Amino acid sequence: MTRSPVLRMAVTGGGTGGHTYPALTTITALREQLAQQGRTLEVTWYGNPKGLEARISAANGIAFRPIATGKVRRSLSPAALTRTLVDMARVPYGILQATVHLARQRPDVVLSTGGYVAVPVGLGAALTGRPLVMHEQITSVGLANRLLARVAKAVALSHESSREALPRRARARAHVTGNPVRPALLRGNGDKARAEYGLEPGVPLVYVTGGAQGSAQVNNLVLEVLPALLPGCQVLHQCGPDHHQKMTDHATTLDPRLAHRYRPVPYIDGELADVFTAADVVISRAGAGTLAELTAIGKPAVLIPLEPTAADEQRRNADYLAEHGAAVAITRPNVTADRLEQGVRRLIEDDALRTEMAAKSRALGHPDAAQALADLVLAQAR
Repeated sequence: MTRSPVLRMAVTGGGTGGHTYPALTTITALREQLAQQGRTLEVTWYGNPKGLEARISAANGIAFRPIATGKVRRSLSPAALTRTLVDMARVPYGILQATVHLARQRPDVVLSTGGYVAVPVGLGAALTGRPLVMHEQITSVGLANRLLARVAKAVALSHESSREALPRRARARAHVTGNPVRPALLRGNGDKARAEYGLEPGVPLVYVTGGAQGSAQVNNLVLEVLPALLPGCQVLHQCGPDHHQKMTDHATTLDPRLAHRYRPVPYIDGELADVFTAADVVISRAGAGTLAELTAIGKPAVLIPLEPTAADEQRRNADYLAEHGAAVAITRPNVTADRLEQGVRRLIEDDALRTEMAAKSRALGHPDAAQALADLVLAQAR
């Protein structure tokens, strides 16, 4: 059979970067793979017009179609219950919208990367007979994906441990692809990062991140441990734009002989691959995307999960890496400056331990996850 020169794909998923960026990375991998075959990819992204997915689509030249969505809130407060009921009333309309649009678009395949925005499109795919490939980023399986796994032709997992969390009939259709990360993160230049941020050669580097906006909890813990850490290492701290002045002011109170070893910065973007390569230890949250990056490059980490999260996701992620010797997890009720100091100093002072942890982290990683997911999508496409 002659293949069409154009592969039509519908994509859904968003609300957070954890759902959005894996989809974008997979789209990029698919475009590159199809281009090598002399084919092109025609993509329409379905989602919330106020969500991150709408901004990401526009920034990357991807057609976007808004869909009515509804979010289930876990709180039992009257206000939350009311908002949930209002949202749930929107879902049937969203399913109708998705069904109509998919019937018109007739995509060869539908890719869902999760979040509540994916439910109407995933169900619309089932109603129109379009093959659905569903991807789960976290170690547990989210509510939306537990529903969509029942109708998906293929289920892509980031972790083998997630298989048992799927509905029983969906487990045979599950494939462990890993969680896609941007290929650029695998090609960092540590020397560029050291030059960019004026880092000392030969002094171990600890990179701290609480996410793009920073984290007050992480920042405050770091402030407490700096005096104890700086004699043995240097710290590059992505603290977030709203916290930068506070952290900069604090740097002036440090021992003048060591203050130059602390570098707070508002945000790191294009240089992230270089910073990861330069870092000896990373202090971070434990979101699915962050852990996919850390394991893809094999980086020793001290993880401070954001708690609480839906289904205790970040704590589960951190514990999963810690149980495999790939990270140190600092979880409630022991989230203290003393625990952070002990975890970081142990890694900084023990080269063999860092090497061992890096190897165990890398063993859990899937640097080829985007390609594996792209291959799965192509295998299911009509």
